[in-house]
Amino acid sequence: EGIGPCPLAACVLADFGADVITVCRAQGGHVQSQGDPVSRGKRSIGIDVKSSEGVAVLKRLVRQADIFLEPFRPGVVEKLGIGPEVLCTENPRLIYGRMTGFGQGGTEFSNMAGHDNNYIALAGILDFFRRGDERPFPPANFAGDYAGGGMSLAMGVLLALLERHRSGQGQVIDAAMIDGANYTALPLFKWAQTGFV
Repeated sequence: EGIGPCPLAACVLADFGADVITVCRAQGGHVQSQGDPVSRGKRSIGIDVKSSEGVAVLKRLVRQADIFLEPFRPGVVEKLGIGPEVLCTENPRLIYGRMTGFGQGGTEFSNMAGHDNNYIALAGILDFFRRGDERPFPPANFAGDYAGGGMSLAMGVLLALLERHRSGQGQVIDAAMIDGANYTALPLFKWAQTGFV
């Protein structure tokens, strides 16, 4: 299930009619669902993806799925045996959405954990959250996690579904919060160039 952007992306898809099944931890025979506002409209199933039995169950679910979203750092799902190479072989029409802070590779930050403030600072937008010469006051996690992450992932998935309608093939979406945050802040950068902010 994860926290932050991935559950929000799934919430957006559920709000617009998708049948969303959230894979949660099971503990003592009970599903450990977060039960927060972005869990609305979703069903939950407890699967131990660290076990071979759990991986087999997940693969059976994925064969019938349109979309699979995962919120882990690069390499985690590959170690579990549920990376895109495996699941997209099970279902070549699958849209496999990956949500990370810094993307799947290409930077020294890719394998690092991070938080909303890290993403918006490196994206260059934390500075917009200040008054005068004061130090920036980081906002709640809407800029990196939700706008930059969750909404970008949801949009990427929807665009991939449009492409699949044409090609018949699924694809992997690599949504990085740092990229999405930078993208959503483009109007602020433009205003900064003109001296407006």
